[in-house]
Amino acid sequence: MALHARVIGEAGAVHGKSGRRGVVSDWMTMERARGISITSAALQFGYGDVVVNLLDTPGHADFSEDTYRVLAAVDCAVMLLDAAKGLEPQTLKLFEVCRYRRIPVITFVNKWDRPGRHALDLMDEIEQRIGLRPTPLTWPVGEAGAFRGVLDRRTGELVRFLRTSGGARRAPELRLDADRAAAEEGAAWHTAVEEAELLSATDQDHDEKAFLAGETTPVLFGAAVLNFGVGQLLDTLIDVAPPPGPREDAGGTPRPLDAAFSGFVFKVQAGMDRAHRDRLAFLRVCSGVFERGMVVTHAGTGKPFATKYAQQVFGRERSTVDVAYPGDIVGLVNASALRIGDTLYDAEPVAYPGIPSFAPEHFAVARAADTGRAKQFRRGIEQLEQENVVQVLRSDRRGSAAPVLAAVGPMQFEVVAHRLEHEFGAEVRLDRLDYRLARRTAAAAVDALNRERGVEVLERTDGELLALFADVWRLRSVARDHPDALLEPLIAGAVD
Repeated sequence: MALHARVIGEAGAVHGKSGRRGVVSDWMTMERARGISITSAALQFGYGDVVVNLLDTPGHADFSEDTYRVLAAVDCAVMLLDAAKGLEPQTLKLFEVCRYRRIPVITFVNKWDRPGRHALDLMDEIEQRIGLRPTPLTWPVGEAGAFRGVLDRRTGELVRFLRTSGGARRAPELRLDADRAAAEEGAAWHTAVEEAELLSATDQDHDEKAFLAGETTPVLFGAAVLNFGVGQLLDTLIDVAPPPGPREDAGGTPRPLDAAFSGFVFKVQAGMDRAHRDRLAFLRVCSGVFERGMVVTHAGTGKPFATKYAQQVFGRERSTVDVAYPGDIVGLVNASALRIGDTLYDAEPVAYPGIPSFAPEHFAVARAADTGRAKQFRRGIEQLEQENVVQVLRSDRRGSAAPVLAAVGPMQFEVVAHRLEHEFGAEVRLDRLDYRLARRTAAAAVDALNRERGVEVLERTDGELLALFADVWRLRSVARDHPDALLEPLIAGAVD
């Protein structure tokens, strides 16, 4: 998308094979080695007369908690569907977050250049499994794996995409009217037209009000690696995605855009600048005008906070920003006093809702492999905890030298081990625990729960007490014996 906005001259690949440059959003060493996104990245760029703040998130299920935090800061989401896999479990979980936060969703069916499922089957799956009525703006000409282009349902034209070397440059579009498309594509074109007419007959035409209300999702087809359809996605985002609007505070009252400055932190990241071990807090501007150097108030502590070091972010590249407006993402450098979910404001007090965490499902005890590096180990664990790379749990029984790491997915442990070794010089030993479930509990129930077989209560840094269980049967048994001890997860059974 940055390529089509002409802010970079060549698109990258996560692996960067055959001399191809790496992507700007996947900058971590592990991301390029594994070929997957591990952490979210912010990219701000201009497109026409619009400023786009694009937040690129991990697609891997193990890092869905990072994506969840990012969803707290956006006005619209783009949901990527694999043409062969359709809706994956992590996509379903994150869509529930979009529904909960009333975020409109645009769908991009990716990898249509490879064998996959039938387009109508994918539309049925979207409607049946997540309750959104798909309203395709484009429709594929040719089955998955035999991609001939797309039918633009708004103009009735065939749009062909011309290949570029490795998909590194913008794929030019060639538009053909219906008569020429029929003559050149024959049966594939006629099938696409018939299916598009069927969509219209079943009320699957785009309606802006229904989209903004979270009832429908515009759908486009393409192949991102080849840059097929990506330009159309960017144009659609500009055309239909809502601009920033009033945002509800913790009490449910919308704060007007023209009120005094306010914003909240949705992400903290260290290690982006190898030359300096700085720490960047990502702030979403919600109201008013942010001006670098202004002294604002930290809602949680009531203390003043100076914003002298404020930056605009593009992947790992950064530049000083002097002014920012609602919807913009600002990076505050070395903001050690800020945590994820914190609110900053000027003049009129406000506090935005906090950002809950996913209930962890994997647990491991972390110890410094070299006791002589214990100080570096503790500092690294503290830093990764502040970034929410993992949740860190402690108890008097285990002691401070052996915290329990709690993760949504096991690959988070690999990220912790890699960063502790390479950023803090503290190699770590991880011993997996047999627990699989966590539930919040109250202080009054701790002694009773700790006496139960296969149950352990630990404290998270934010003061929450979590009871860990080996399996759902043990959880149910304990809940039956101690009906007032456990607190339910917050969101659709997925978030604690």
